[in-house]
Amino acid sequence: MSNAVAHADDTHDDHGPEQGKGFFGFVKRWLFTTNHKDIGTLYLWLAMISFFFAGGMALIIRAELFQPGHRFVDPNFFNQMTTMHGLIMLFGVVMPAFTGMANWQIPMMIGAPDMALPRLNNWSFWILPFAFCLLFSTMFHAGGGPNFGWTMYAPLSTKYAPPSTDFMIFSVHMMGLSSIMGSINIIATILNLRAPGMTLMKMPMFVWTWLITAFLLIAIMPVLAGAVTMMLADRHFGTSFFDAAGGGDPILFQHIFWFFGHPEVYVLVLPAFGVVSEVIPTFSRKPLFGYHFMVYATVSIAALSFIVWAHHMFTTGIPLGAELFFMYTTMLIAVPTGIKVFNWVSTMFKGAMTFETPMLFALAFVFLFTIGGFTGLMLALVPADYQYQDSYFVVAHFHYVLVPGVIFSLMAATYYWLPKWTGHMYNETLGKWHFWLSVISVNLTFFPMHFLGLAGMPRRIPDYALQFTNFNVIATIGAFIFGFSQLLFLYNVIATVRKRGTDKDVATARVWEGSHGLEWTLPSPPPYHTFTIPPKIH
Repeated sequence: MSNAVAHADDTHDDHGPEQGKGFFGFVKRWLFTTNHKDIGTLYLWLAMISFFFAGGMALIIRAELFQPGHRFVDPNFFNQMTTMHGLIMLFGVVMPAFTGMANWQIPMMIGAPDMALPRLNNWSFWILPFAFCLLFSTMFHAGGGPNFGWTMYAPLSTKYAPPSTDFMIFSVHMMGLSSIMGSINIIATILNLRAPGMTLMKMPMFVWTWLITAFLLIAIMPVLAGAVTMMLADRHFGTSFFDAAGGGDPILFQHIFWFFGHPEVYVLVLPAFGVVSEVIPTFSRKPLFGYHFMVYATVSIAALSFIVWAHHMFTTGIPLGAELFFMYTTMLIAVPTGIKVFNWVSTMFKGAMTFETPMLFALAFVFLFTIGGFTGLMLALVPADYQYQDSYFVVAHFHYVLVPGVIFSLMAATYYWLPKWTGHMYNETLGKWHFWLSVISVNLTFFPMHFLGLAGMPRRIPDYALQFTNFNVIATIGAFIFGFSQLLFLYNVIATVRKRGTDKDVATARVWEGSHGLEWTLPSPPPYHTFTIPPKIH
């Protein structure tokens, strides 16, 4: 966005947060804050903590799979790890991280003084730590934590589930409530608080992707709430929604869950598209190619995500006509996604490119996410899916979408906006070490899983036949390198934050040479209150 901005004096630039003295003053400031920057920071730190928890669980899974026959953990505990790793990564890492970035960036990008509903914003966040504590506490219950996978398939999650499942259901309800309230706030902010002259078609792509994501969340979270409530009713209230013996159908659960689950994948991916659409034009020093088509493609992806859910269910015995319909719609969703990839590549074409850490992560996103997209097309083919279903090929596909896709975009966004948030530059050398270790190890971890899946290794099993050993050894080594390389990221972020108040590596207002937009007209770090008098966009 390269609109001319008429600056207005910000009469509140010197006002900082109200904070009393001592520990209680510190707690009061963060507990009761309604400032979008504070709440964004809280979301981001919660996501960082959850990231290392869920990552530790992934390393336990990979340690168990290092060699066949060596029992590092109990098989039931292995199943608990696969369940908790998935749930925490989705609901505790990616969604809070992108929500934190939305809180920080959306008001500054559209010239708003804050979020439209600041008290609701506070409440949306503070539900989450309690929800995650509740979810994590299930690991310490008699009978152990949920052990049926993050997809919660009945009857494993109903008739055969441990008692702690009820706590997980309550936790999911709390996380869903937080998401819905946050989405209402984002929609209200974008539709009502844009600066004069900031039309919808002048908004940055990150704002556009979050607007569409918020509508998606409001549509799908009640569906998940319904599914887990029906689980609860089957467990305790004598209903038989998913029990064939009582006239129900366990396949019904899969239909309901995946009607939520596939749009949820795009809830995770669309903000990542928005981040990459900000980073690539900045370091290519060119406007985003095909802005209008990027907007239409985003809307198309969101709409199509509601009619592809049963591609997860080709092997359950759904009718042939349904299999064909969902195969074609799944392949169709590749068209708007391909438009996005084409436009990113076209943006870089003949650009004056430089390769700072955010750009490196964005480039890795484009290349590796495309691999995930191609394997998704393979899974969309019904005859082929009979071979791939529930094998490590699916694990490889999903993680190529979510790790070099979503997680790399989060890394790119953090390196891109961290100097703006803190007022100081991060260590570029350390950032590049983090990038190269991450990109090598992520391919070392997940690429061999394609071959394991094609050879027939089933997922979610703590042991395997001898012929799968070599690829599993490679994947485990890669996973541990990836896990420990994230400590470089954590150190770099903390070291940058700790520079505040010093004169070390001070960032300018326009941190990156090719950056454009309202947020880059503000000093780094931005004042506690910004745009109290809205700017005018010409």
